[in-house]
Order: sequence, then C-alpha cells, then structure tokens
Amino acid sequence: MLSYLERQASRIRAHLDMPLFTIVLLLMGVGLATVYSATQSAGVNRLDNQIINMLIALAIMLAVAQAAPQKIMRFALPLYLVALALLIGVALFGVSVNGSRRWLSFGLIRIQPSEIMKIAMPMMLAWFFYRHESELKLKHFAIAMGILLLPTLLILKQPDLGTSLLIGAAGFFVIFFAGLSWKIILGALLAAIAALPLVWNFVLHDYQRRRILTLFDPGSDPLGAGYHIIQSTIAIGSGGVFGKGWLDGTQTRLEFIPEKHTDFIFAVFSEEWGLLGNCVLLALFIALVGRGLMIAAAAPTLFSRLLAAAISLILFIYAFVNMGMVSGILPVVGVPLPFISYGGTALVTLALGIGILMSIHTHRMLVKK
Repeated sequence: MLSYLERQASRIRAHLDMPLFTIVLLLMGVGLATVYSATQSAGVNRLDNQIINMLIALAIMLAVAQAAPQKIMRFALPLYLVALALLIGVALFGVSVNGSRRWLSFGLIRIQPSEIMKIAMPMMLAWFFYRHESELKLKHFAIAMGILLLPTLLILKQPDLGTSLLIGAAGFFVIFFAGLSWKIILGALLAAIAALPLVWNFVLHDYQRRRILTLFDPGSDPLGAGYHIIQSTIAIGSGGVFGKGWLDGTQTRLEFIPEKHTDFIFAVFSEEWGLLGNCVLLALFIALVGRGLMIAAAAPTLFSRLLAAAISLILFIYAFVNMGMVSGILPVVGVPLPFISYGGTALVTLALGIGILMSIHTHRMLVKK
C-alpha cells in the first residue's frame, strides 16, 4: 500500500511545474489568511468553506495537469458549445439575483455558465486556429471574432460587465497571438472609440454609467455609487508603508469596507500589510504571469502556445482590474482577486487554467525525456 502511494505521489510530482505550483500555494495561503481576517470581525466563519473550495480547486488542478494537451484539446469544441447553450438558457429562464440574470438553477445546484466560458473561450479559439494553422486567412479571423462576440454579448446582456470584459480579453489575446494584423487592430480600436457614444447611451446600464462617473468624482455620491471606492481607498491609504498588522485593520473590523471578503479583499490586505505587503503580492502575480508566458513561449504546438499565452494574460487582467478598481483607478466591476478572494466558482476556473499550463509544460518535458 505504501509503495503504491509513493508511486502515485511520484507520478503527480512528475506532472507538476513546481515554480508555478509554489506560487499558487503562496497566493492561496495569503488568500486564506486574508479571508479569515475579513470575516472573523463579523462573526461569520468562511474559512472552512474556503479551505474546501481550495482543496477542490487543487484536486482539479492536479487532475488536469495529468492530461496531455492533445486530450484537453478534444474538449474545446464540446465545452464551448455546452457553455454557449447554458448562456442561452440563462437568457431564457435564468435565475435573477439583485437585478442580474446570471445563474441557472438545477434543484439544489446553481451554476454560473459565464464562469465556464472563461476557460472555454480561449480553448475554443486556440483549437480553431490550430485546425486552420496552414491556411490562415482574413476570413478565419472574422469567424474567430464571431465565436468571441456571441457569448460576450450574451454575458453583457445579463448584465455582467466584468465577466464579459474578461472573456473578451481572453479571446482577443488568442486572436492577437494567432497573427492578427496590427492594421486591423488599429482599425478596430478606432471603430471602438467612435462607437463609445452608442455604447454609453444604448449598451451600458444606468448603474454602470454611475460607476464610471463616480470614478472621476467619488464624492458626488458618497453613500451610493461612490461608497465602494471611497471606503476602499481610505483602507488602502490607512495601511501606510508597513500596514496595521494582521487582524488589526480598523476599516475592516468596523465594517466600512464593502464586499471585503470577495471583490474588495485587496483593500483588507492593503490595510493590514501596507505598501510592502502590496509589493510582495504584486511580485507573486508578476511571477505567476511571467512563468505562464515562459511556458507559452516553449510550447510545442500552436494550440498549446495560444492557450498558455491567453491563460497567462487573463491572470494578469484579473489582478490588474481588481487592484485597479479597489484602488480607484478603474470603474467598479465584479472581478475577484485571483486565489485571494473568497468563492468557489472563480477559484475552480483559475485552478483549471493553472492545470492546463502545467499540462502544457510537463508533457513537453516528458516528451523530451
């Protein structure tokens, strides 16, 4: 029995990218400590649930790391189609919570299909370009844009601006690395700028417009749309250089920080650990993204390169957008801080992405051996 367990442990280690795995474990450790600090003052223990979420995420990460990229590629089209069908189901008969229709209910289970699309989108586009690698033409990039826009618009309609931006960015990264011309990118950018008035008047909801306006003047609505930004920036500033210490953040303990264990957990961390702690956290995220891009650069196939690069940069977008909105330099959107914020669905999605990165790296190494 012992020898069997040792063989299994050795097999798992052979499929792990230890630098990547170590960074993820460090971020998860920071996340557990910060979730506990954010919730214990309110008398609500979410630590046990988060530990379970992380164990599930780690199990999925390790399982995916064992699979060869060729096997993962087989799931690209089915996963995308299932996620797209679920998004259409949300639009037709989804569950509404706080004015947003984002969930499907199956008895005791409630799922958010947009989370599935976060990983399904880059997989689908990477598979598509891999299939047409030898004959890439402008029409293929046009088809890829259609593959990207359909679910993105469905998610935007829910409304869920944050998730639609993440999925749009993930898809754009794949299309960009597949060789999209800079002329087309520049033209699309100019068209997007020209379309901003239409987006402002006909696409964005009232609360989204208020969030953007309060970004420039939070004091114009201090108890409404500007409340989140005001309280989070106060918490970050009060941390100073060295922070107030773990469990000693006054803004956290006095319940001033909204959504402090989820989207605004960075404010809790900043208040307790200060500028120095933020620098360490930034270094961990930079190392995470950098390691992912190194794996992408060494990947042996177009599918692996595109998928690894997209996953790496979407991790950057996650961290950048979350820290930016909490710091008051970006509008408030529902984007968690990777491996730090409380929650199960986003954590599992991120762990799945890390597992794919490990699979791409370790199977390349095993082939070389």
